[in-house]
Amino acid sequence: MRRIRQWRISGGAALLLLGASLPAQAHSFGKTYALPVPLWLYTYGAAAALILSLFVAAWLLHAPAQMPATGTRPLADEPLPAGPGWRLWQALSLAGLVLAMATGFLGSRNPYGNFSMTWFWVIFMLGSTYVSALVGGGNARANPWHVLVMALARVARPWRDGIWRYPAWLGCWPALLLYMGLIWSELFAHVVPFTLAALLLGYTLFTLLASAAFGARDWLRHGECFSVFLRLIGLMSLRHQGRWRMPFSGLTDSRCDSFGLLVFLLFMLSATSFDGLHETAPWVRLFWADLLAQLRPWLTPPLISHYALLLDLYLLWQTLWLLLSPFLYLLLYLACVVLMKALTGSHLSVRDLALRFAFSLLPIVLVYHLSHYLALLLSQGTQLLPLLSDPFGRGWNLFGTAGWLRVPLLLDAGTLWHAQVLLIVAGHVVSVWLAHVEALRVFGSARLALRSQWPMLVLMVMFTTTGLWILAQPFSPGIGLRLLSGS
Repeated sequence: MRRIRQWRISGGAALLLLGASLPAQAHSFGKTYALPVPLWLYTYGAAAALILSLFVAAWLLHAPAQMPATGTRPLADEPLPAGPGWRLWQALSLAGLVLAMATGFLGSRNPYGNFSMTWFWVIFMLGSTYVSALVGGGNARANPWHVLVMALARVARPWRDGIWRYPAWLGCWPALLLYMGLIWSELFAHVVPFTLAALLLGYTLFTLLASAAFGARDWLRHGECFSVFLRLIGLMSLRHQGRWRMPFSGLTDSRCDSFGLLVFLLFMLSATSFDGLHETAPWVRLFWADLLAQLRPWLTPPLISHYALLLDLYLLWQTLWLLLSPFLYLLLYLACVVLMKALTGSHLSVRDLALRFAFSLLPIVLVYHLSHYLALLLSQGTQLLPLLSDPFGRGWNLFGTAGWLRVPLLLDAGTLWHAQVLLIVAGHVVSVWLAHVEALRVFGSARLALRSQWPMLVLMVMFTTTGLWILAQPFSPGIGLRLLSGS
């Protein structure tokens, strides 16, 4: 039987799910955490907070600002780091990648006892995201592929200049395709340590070849998915070029410069939402009950005899929705932009307006990511210490930490739920504020700026209520087999 569950959810988070019955990214199996008040009160309160935040922004912000001339290239190269601290961080990043591949190929087959799984899915995928959001520089420090390619570019001409000029029409679409492949393998592939090591090795070789073909600078800017991802996250950081700044202020100094980058950003948002949705009871029933009812006349009874075929169809169904998700979000976003243009009579095209307001969605991307994966980061991320002493799962204790933090760190169900609600609402409030700041710049009038934001406010309310609803749903990964068995 095809396994559609991913290790990332079923690892330390599985302990959390089974032991605490949480309503969030930690959705529970069959039974949800009993909310102190009905969900609709949370959604109404969140919507009211967003509406109030728009009026507060309109009241406090009046004078239009001008977009800085240097703020139109958000993917420009970051300054190269210097100093022993930076070099040590880069060395650890590369060492982590090498050790992950070595342990994946040669270490334990047990995913929980192998360094590679925790390092990649938790420490790199989650930890580097949040570190980049705090202090920036994620590419130069935490992204081993960026570090490796830039090191080669300093000493080898092919990686510095490339063989061919990068086609401008490609934009960030290669990074989007690679990121889609990553999320698909994360959600639906049976990724074990050996598989992960093979994927990491293949991606490393592909990145080296692509960088040599088009030059390190262009490929890292447009094609290497982790570089694009972390650079977008880094725009929200508190520290930039060695100086501290206000949270999210980097978003007001930058602007999305391509449609491919906009779709990449929207996939960062939709992929997290789909991850939270794709094994919830309502979503699973949509295929195994509603859609299956339409297929029933073409399937000879008993339906359980078609289970293998239906699993393949279910995987195809899930894959199509994952790949379509950013474009569905794009349609919603463009509809709001069209209404914005109609309400303001702006001379700017829909494309220009869409790019100008795109980065106001990044705080939502960050808080969705954090709210969905906070439980996993705390429960499985702490397992890195014992794994460092026994990375191959051979019973070693190299650094004396093999027995440390063996019990996962679990948050109280109510604490986790309310932290997630706070994160989601706060992120949307910041997005409403940033969108209004941009509206003042674009339209130059407080009246037009406020009018332009009504469609965006509706979109933010939709995102907020949908996000809270997804977090409150129970997981039911085995519902398909149960429904077929009862047919």
